Amino acid sequence: MTGKKEKRSLFEPTILKRALLDSFKKLNPRYQIKNPVMFVVEVGSVLTTLLFFHALFGKGEASPSFILQISIWLWITVLFANFAESLAEGRGKAQAESLRKTRREIMAKKLASADRNSGVTAISSSQLRKGDIVLVEAGDIIPMDGEVIEGVASVNESAITGESAPVIRESGGDLNSVTGGTKVLSDWLVVKITTNPGETFLDRMISMVEGAKRQKTPNEIALDILLAGLTIIFLLVTVTLLPYSIFSVQAAGHGSPVTITVLVALLVCLIPTTIGGLLSAIGIAGMDRMIQANVIAMSGRAVEAAGDVDVLLLDKTGTITLGDRQATAFIPVSGVDAKALADAAQIASLADETPEGRSVVVLAKEKYGIRETDINSLGAEFVPFSAQTRMSGVNLGGRQIRKGAADAIEKFVQSQGGTFPSDTRSIVDDIAKQGATPLVVAEGTKVLGVIQLKDIVKGGIKDRFSEMRQMGIKTIMITGDNPLTASAIAAEAGVDDYLAEATPETKLKLIRDHQAGGRLVAMTGDGTNDAPALAQADVAVAMNTGTQAAKEAGNLVDLDSNPTKLIEIVEIGKQLLMTRGTLTTFSIANDVAKYFAILPAAFLSIYPALGALNIMHLATPESAVLSAVIFNALIIIFLVPLALRGVKYKPLGAEVVLRNNALIYGLGGLIVPFIGIKLIDMLITAIGIV
Repeated sequence: MTGKKEKRSLFEPTILKRALLDSFKKLNPRYQIKNPVMFVVEVGSVLTTLLFFHALFGKGEASPSFILQISIWLWITVLFANFAESLAEGRGKAQAESLRKTRREIMAKKLASADRNSGVTAISSSQLRKGDIVLVEAGDIIPMDGEVIEGVASVNESAITGESAPVIRESGGDLNSVTGGTKVLSDWLVVKITTNPGETFLDRMISMVEGAKRQKTPNEIALDILLAGLTIIFLLVTVTLLPYSIFSVQAAGHGSPVTITVLVALLVCLIPTTIGGLLSAIGIAGMDRMIQANVIAMSGRAVEAAGDVDVLLLDKTGTITLGDRQATAFIPVSGVDAKALADAAQIASLADETPEGRSVVVLAKEKYGIRETDINSLGAEFVPFSAQTRMSGVNLGGRQIRKGAADAIEKFVQSQGGTFPSDTRSIVDDIAKQGATPLVVAEGTKVLGVIQLKDIVKGGIKDRFSEMRQMGIKTIMITGDNPLTASAIAAEAGVDDYLAEATPETKLKLIRDHQAGGRLVAMTGDGTNDAPALAQADVAVAMNTGTQAAKEAGNLVDLDSNPTKLIEIVEIGKQLLMTRGTLTTFSIANDVAKYFAILPAAFLSIYPALGALNIMHLATPESAVLSAVIFNALIIIFLVPLALRGVKYKPLGAEVVLRNNALIYGLGGLIVPFIGIKLIDMLITAIGIV
């Protein structure tokens, strides 16, 4: 799909092979210690392995066969957990490898100064430093990240974005950022290098897509602490069971103490091994899904924060609306013929190459059959639009035709000795209330009427905002339009609130006000004037086509430069949190079945009455313990696809999500182990393993 990274299957052979090899490499205790839950399982595996050799060559606490089977399945449990993490990392490493292939040594044309005609020196891209000036011409590869300070050119960025269509890069404005490794297709650019070797955007991309380098997020660290705490509690409980069983045997006068092998099995089954084994894979897979959406996360914290966002700030133009305003009507003032207004509007727009200007010419032709006039041969003098005058037009044979903002045209008419009709202001206000943009047209001292320009709200966007509302997320439209226009567009689009006549200062204040109320804010931006607000936002999505300042301020970069991607990013973040929550619920819930499997088996010889707890009717104490251990290992591998794909996201409220989570994964976590352990017990009994 255009603009998207190639999606890899969960079990691609090359990734699978690497993951299997890495699973064994990660048995190194120095690596396992980072995951306290799985470290305890590995220690238990080592202990039972030693007990097996002791039973094999001496008098062991149980039969060598039983201890060996327990030991093997404990090692498999650790390997399955390592495999899940390695599989998630492998997807990122494969993408990183493909990115590395795009990075190569490039000979750059270093300039002595910012002047294109200054002396040129051929230099390797690895020798370039921040602040150097280079010339890049048609057919050249841009050597490193930078900003265009002179020139305009078409650039192929497919190596970075996956988007086949070339883009325009030029000096000034918000389209001056270029990425190293992309290719100039036409014309030339003078580029100021903005990074040093090893610090480029491509280097950051490679670093971020490699799961092994992913830093744990605060939420994940907190969950790690919780899991470690549960592990310590169960460890202490299990350790005390050995002297307790010895004392009970002496007091009862019959039975035998619980074995260390069974206690290790009990400990491994009671601690949250399922979520402990999958936690890292869930986090890595979340970042991988962000990559699949063509978004580079500068930190795992940003992905996680996206799931907790409850305020979205979205730019109106290009996000909520299509972005190209089109002329939809000519509304003359009293006493003026509509065709005369259309004719004047078309003449004033003939030199206007903007989408709005061209739409005026097209509308005049469609509604009144007015054909374009070749006025260049008549010596026409075109007046370009400027931010100071806020109008444009043409001087033609004594005629002075202007179109622009109402207040600008009012000043123009009054400067010519004319008056501004009262009904013009009413027309302007009515158009603004409808969410359209009014352009007043005047000729000399006379106001002719108003052109209505309308920016079309994107189809389906209202439904998306309704989904956000169901999730408890407040949507706020940001626009430079006047309050009347902003209000109309906000109502049509279905956003919860809007900020009109927005400036960098008002955007920053709005974000801070919401954060002061304890809310997490997300926004998108691409310009230097967006940088302060992006830096303040909890989730800041910078456009890849934007300025270097915007990209440095953001913690996520959208390679497609699609402002609506913010909604998808929030959904990916929520999917990550939901996946982690559901698997944690399942992991803790499925421990209940293991109580009923192992505890009666461990103490049955001392307390025969515990046989009543064998509600699964497991064949023997040995088969009960072994069945629980086997299930504990297998459930990890069965849940790997869910951990990597994520729980399917639906835009529901927090209460509904919590209820569904408890019913599906909580209740499922209780029922599935009873069924699984019983089936395993029947199988191993039938084939005579125990």
